[in-house]
Amino acid sequence: MNILLLGTGGREHAMAWKIKQSAHCTALFIAPGNPGTAFCGENIAIGVNDFPALGAFCLEKNIQMLVVGPEDPLVNGVYNYFKADPSLSTITVVGPSAKAALLEGSKAFAKAFMERNGIPTAGYREFTKENYSEGVAYLQSHSLPIVLKADGLAAGKGVVIAQTTEEALDSFEDMIQSSRFGTASERVVVEEFLTGVELSMFALTDGKDFVLLPEAKDYKRIGEGDTGPNTGGMGAVSPVPFADAAFMKKVMDQVVKPTISGLLKENLVYKGFVFFGLINVGGEPFVIEYNCRMGDPETEVVLPRLKSDLVELFLDMENGNLANSIVEIDPRAAATVVLVSGGYPGDFVKGKKISGLTTAFNEGTQIFYAGISAKNNGLETSGGRVAAVTSYGKSIADAVASSIVAIDKIEFEGMAFRKDIGYEFKN
Repeated sequence: MNILLLGTGGREHAMAWKIKQSAHCTALFIAPGNPGTAFCGENIAIGVNDFPALGAFCLEKNIQMLVVGPEDPLVNGVYNYFKADPSLSTITVVGPSAKAALLEGSKAFAKAFMERNGIPTAGYREFTKENYSEGVAYLQSHSLPIVLKADGLAAGKGVVIAQTTEEALDSFEDMIQSSRFGTASERVVVEEFLTGVELSMFALTDGKDFVLLPEAKDYKRIGEGDTGPNTGGMGAVSPVPFADAAFMKKVMDQVVKPTISGLLKENLVYKGFVFFGLINVGGEPFVIEYNCRMGDPETEVVLPRLKSDLVELFLDMENGNLANSIVEIDPRAAATVVLVSGGYPGDFVKGKKISGLTTAFNEGTQIFYAGISAKNNGLETSGGRVAAVTSYGKSIADAVASSIVAIDKIEFEGMAFRKDIGYEFKN
């Protein structure tokens, strides 16, 4: 079958790499893609939110499956657009409807959904300009630290963990009164701070049944030892050693099953990935957030550990056969180390020439391109996160070491990365 994948980052390169391996994939197109996805299929210069152009392309190329990588087109209603057009409605769309995508698109919607369905999450309140003064009083009396989240999509930057009341009040004013994140922060969700260890879980669902993919843990802080500002993700590992059978049973019974049954009960049309951003608090799982797509850089360790045919799972999703699907997982560990531009996550300079990507491969190592563009017969940096170097290993430490061996062959001015990904699991 002919497949169109939407997106341009490391997540999409990993998805393209996995989709291309499928016995069901005849031709793969990526819109807009990057130089790495070009190794897996044909890149198409169409934006992920240009639904009319995407629809026309699907008709021209007889596309039978649309796989959506990033959240923007999902929240903007790409599923609804395709299903509302009789000429496009037979195309399998891997991704939820716009209303269901509010689980990621609106923090307030997600928290209310969890509350209705008895899913463990941090206590919260939500505020707008209308009850701004009430919010100020709430922050002044709340214990510290405290978490403030812009309600809408804010490119992963709409979360503040305030250590002082002054910081909380400044951030609150900045978000609501000064529109720091535009319309995304017209509503702010204020949450209690939970102390624990985070991990990511992924399900593929048709809105009724589901299968679980391998779990992962990502590393957001720029500095080793989890120090410094947050980033989009400096690396990830899978499996997560503390996610043992007892903990996973709690996740299944208290989080995953109630979420999927909630989708069905509330008539939310959902055919795609559910990302569960979890935190382990004293052995108990709590949901920090939902995403309506795969995470990045977690995808770069999850899909390499998935031995099953990904497209076949998508077909089972479309045909209501997930209850009978079998997910095979590679027993090896996987670790990805992200290469970033100098200065990231602050100001950084693009256009730095990259060398060594083609010679950095070891057996068991794969390089997924992210912020890379093809220029002047070569490759240059075009983003903060440049590439994800993923390796297998007998252990997490072994996998990380293999990725760093590969990284030693890659060069670009200002290149930075964390050498301690998975540090707490290396003993």
